[in-house]
Amino acid sequence: MARGELVQDMTKGNETSLLIKFMMPMLFGNIFQQLYNIADSIIVGRFVSDNALGAIGCTASVTFLFFAMCNGLATGAGIMVAQFFGASRDEDVKKTLTNSFYMVTIFGIFFSVLGVFLTRPALVLLDTPKAQLEDAVAYMQIACGGTIAVAIYNYAAQVMRALGDAKTPLIFLVFATILNVGLDFLFILGFDMGVKGAAYATIIAQAISAVGSLIFAYAKNPYFKLKLAHYKLDLEKAKMCISIGFPLAMQGFTIASSCVILQKFVNGFDAAVVTAFTVTSRIEQFVQQPFSSLSTAMSTFTGQNMGARKTERVRNALISAVKITAVISIVMLAVCYLAGEYIVGCFVEDPEVIAIGTRGLRIISLMFFPLGIIYVTRGLLNGANDTFYAMINGIIEVCCRVGFAILLVSVFPVGKWSVWLATGLTWVVTGIAGTIRYKQGVWLKKCIATAV
Repeated sequence: MARGELVQDMTKGNETSLLIKFMMPMLFGNIFQQLYNIADSIIVGRFVSDNALGAIGCTASVTFLFFAMCNGLATGAGIMVAQFFGASRDEDVKKTLTNSFYMVTIFGIFFSVLGVFLTRPALVLLDTPKAQLEDAVAYMQIACGGTIAVAIYNYAAQVMRALGDAKTPLIFLVFATILNVGLDFLFILGFDMGVKGAAYATIIAQAISAVGSLIFAYAKNPYFKLKLAHYKLDLEKAKMCISIGFPLAMQGFTIASSCVILQKFVNGFDAAVVTAFTVTSRIEQFVQQPFSSLSTAMSTFTGQNMGARKTERVRNALISAVKITAVISIVMLAVCYLAGEYIVGCFVEDPEVIAIGTRGLRIISLMFFPLGIIYVTRGLLNGANDTFYAMINGIIEVCCRVGFAILLVSVFPVGKWSVWLATGLTWVVTGIAGTIRYKQGVWLKKCIATAV
């Protein structure tokens, strides 16, 4: 089968150049999206209120919980596609595309409904400040109600990247981001919808982008040229999608749960700390984009090369990824220390919030390198289908975030700084755990494309 210009075979060529070439479109797109998130926060913080910005921050960990479950299934679909692609099993690739879509859609609808009903109880349970509760409920109900749009959007991006196409997801990500900004101005400034406008803007933009990317893939990518037989429900592929995607979904769920619990600790402080934590979380998301892009590149590279039985190329790629991670970490550390106060000040005007956010940002910046190691080892292990570790990884993050938060709040006199220290120390432990798992070599025996 002719693979076409939108498909990239990563089983041949220099490992380092392939990783960089593949990650750059994703990095550009992710940074572009994070710039939108920052702009969104600035619009809400400046034109609505600091409390409104804090309210959105209060929902972040909970909405991420629902999004992470669906994204796990989408990632599992990408792993299957990449490994079958690397093994040149084209019919299996096509059957996986359809059957994984069915699974992602079903679970996306389920979590959309569940999220709407659980919004208020979850935010009350988290001790969300009363001044921010109603805005938080309004924002989260809309965001969680649109989980199905996020699920399909992530599915489209994951399977395209698994085939080596990093450019198409970038095009639609940029489109979604620009549309999102336009809708933000329309809903927040034009219609005075407050936080509801921000939520509607995000969901509508992602829904349009998801549908558009699938239509484009069907028109241009040869692997999306499906026959009627490919649409038939294949129980084996459906079960495989769930068996691979579910541990990844649980990984996302447990990590998100740890963030939810940490948010409860944050909400125990005053509104200034809550808002400062929201700001540094936004900045942290920006910092994580190079690592996230590299992780996805590593996952696709690993999946294709495991399918082709080229494990030495995977080892070489990891060495390259660690070197890239070190460079990124040093640059980000310098930026956060030298310009942290200015960056935080772009979000809010309150001097107290700026001071707290600046110090919190400097604390977590010291541990960016282990954060990067989490991403590159996770990318390799996920790409190799080491899904058992995915759940272990999630459990480690829960134990560390909760354990460090309790320890630092209850035992050591660090006060509000415990929320940032708990995050950084969690990265250190989880990074070490990922390195140990890689060294154990279990991932070498997990490829589905050579086992079925």
